[in-house]
This record gives sequence, structure tokens and C-alpha cells, in this order.
Amino acid sequence: MRKGTGSREAKRAEEAREVDEARRSRKLGAARKQEAVNPINRYLCTVAAILCFALVFAAAGQGKKQPPAKPLDLNTATLEELQQLPGIGPTRAKAIVHFREKSGPFRRVEDLLVIRGITRARLEKLRPYVTVQGNPGKKR
Repeated sequence: MRKGTGSREAKRAEEAREVDEARRSRKLGAARKQEAVNPINRYLCTVAAILCFALVFAAAGQGKKQPPAKPLDLNTATLEELQQLPGIGPTRAKAIVHFREKSGPFRRVEDLLVIRGITRARLEKLRPYVTVQGNPGKKR
């Protein structure tokens, strides 16, 4: 056996232990740091999610249509006025105007049933907001 080989091995073993200890302490330090950040991240994510939901519901609330204050005359209402009615979008409003132009004025509110997409149930929801005034001149 050579002189000092035991001390070299002991030094290497000691260095290896120090390296392992340094690695472990770095891992623990990183874990502690992560533990300290996690509650903040959770809080920020929660606040962000609440804000997103609030924005979505606010946008949905603004998209609600306000029905007209007084009933619209189906024979004189414009596209924009017809679109204020519940359940009537741009396509159905165009269909109503197109029907009126091709077939003449509406004689009664129930004539809306010939428009595609207007069912009896939808007609009952529309009834308080629409009317047919006057005596239409054209016959169909």
C-alpha cells in the first residue's frame, strides 16, 4: 500500500458527500422557493379566472336585445326594427321583409307562421311586440 492513498480516498469520499449535500440543499431550496411562489401563483390564477368569467358574463349581458317599447307594425317595420324582436335575427328579419314585398302586406299577426323558423311557440313570444295595423290594400 502506498503512502497517502487512504487519505486520497477519504478526500474523494468527503468531496462526494459535499457534492451530494450541495445538490440536496439546492433541490430543497428550489422546492422551498416553489412552495413560496405557488400560493401567489394560485391567487393570481384565481383572480384571472374570476376576471375572465366576469368579462364573459358582462359581454353576454350586453348582447341581450331590448324588445320595442310599443308593438311594431309588421307592414311598416324596417329590418333594424324587426331585429329588435326576441328570436328575430338578420335572416328572419330579411325573410319577413321579403315575404311582405312578394306577397303584400300582412293581414294578421298569425301570417308570420309562413316564415321559416317561426313556430307557434315563437309566435306567442313575439305576439306582445307585433301588430298589423290598418286595412291592407293588396290581397294575396
